[in-house]
Amino acid sequence: MRILVVGAGFAGAVIARELADDGHQVTIIDKRDHIGGNAYDYTNEKGIRVHAYGPHIFHTNNKKAYDWITQFDEWVEYKHKVKAQLSYNGEYVTLPVNRITKEAVGEKNILDIFYRPYTRKMWGKEIEELDPNILKRVAVRDDDNELYFPNDLYQAMPKNGYTKVFTNILKHVNITIKLNTAFHKDMESHFHHVFNSMPIDVYYDYQFGELPYRSLKFHNVNLPMVRTLPTPVVNFTHDGPYTRMTEWKLFPNHGENTEWTTLTYEEPCDYKDNAYERYYPVKDIDGENQKIYKKYKEIENPKMTFIGRCGMYVYIDMHQAISSSLATANKFMEPWRKIKVQVKKD
Repeated sequence: MRILVVGAGFAGAVIARELADDGHQVTIIDKRDHIGGNAYDYTNEKGIRVHAYGPHIFHTNNKKAYDWITQFDEWVEYKHKVKAQLSYNGEYVTLPVNRITKEAVGEKNILDIFYRPYTRKMWGKEIEELDPNILKRVAVRDDDNELYFPNDLYQAMPKNGYTKVFTNILKHVNITIKLNTAFHKDMESHFHHVFNSMPIDVYYDYQFGELPYRSLKFHNVNLPMVRTLPTPVVNFTHDGPYTRMTEWKLFPNHGENTEWTTLTYEEPCDYKDNAYERYYPVKDIDGENQKIYKKYKEIENPKMTFIGRCGMYVYIDMHQAISSSLATANKFMEPWRKIKVQVKKD
């Protein structure tokens, strides 16, 4: 079958590879000039690897997802640590909040120091306006553990970068890649099926309303020093525009420059203020946005499967995107595999 995949990030690349391995002819397009989606990375002028859209750390307890992604290049173990810089004294404390951090700031102050300023900047809302599950992503702990993902068995980063991993995933005789190519509906007639990671509300011309997103602006700076941060990522607790900064060469295999370091500051904003770059679906406490998405999802479209964050209006990590796409590809291929088996029997 001729398959079109819209979007060369994790959701699209996984499906493209699975279907190509199954013998389908796959064309994968992306409106950007690179593969890898938001996991795209590159080496800058100082020889330091930078993740163009913020730091990506692979972590999971899902062995199937881990085994799938690590077959495409060499990976190295990396256990992530994050500090927060306190606005009132400049000191660094561990995130997520653990026992030591609670003692340093006082347990009654945790909400106002770590959660309220971050929520206002990241989501443009007060805590009370958001789905409580969003805050659960960063728990408060009672132990002394400094790991950001203390319970995940598999934590790693690709030795040669995410872009190399995507290059290997999409290197297949049955896959054609077209970059700088936006999807338009008249493409559908040339393919038997489309797996589409574009915003589902855009595809349906906003007929049930607009789905809101938050976005990020990234500000990179090179500094003439060996290093400046205690951990690769530091969160801010002040009311300024930035939520966190990343010092890239503190990650493994991200550069050995002994004279310069590269920092990236992240500035959250509404997606309309950032060229309509959609990063995070907004889950409001009354669930109105999810109700709008459900209306789009229920539209019957047998030749179209929506995938990824924007297609499914969901905030998922890398391992979840991989698992979801593996399941989606398998569900799509199953009836065709049965037909192949029956033909062989006949």
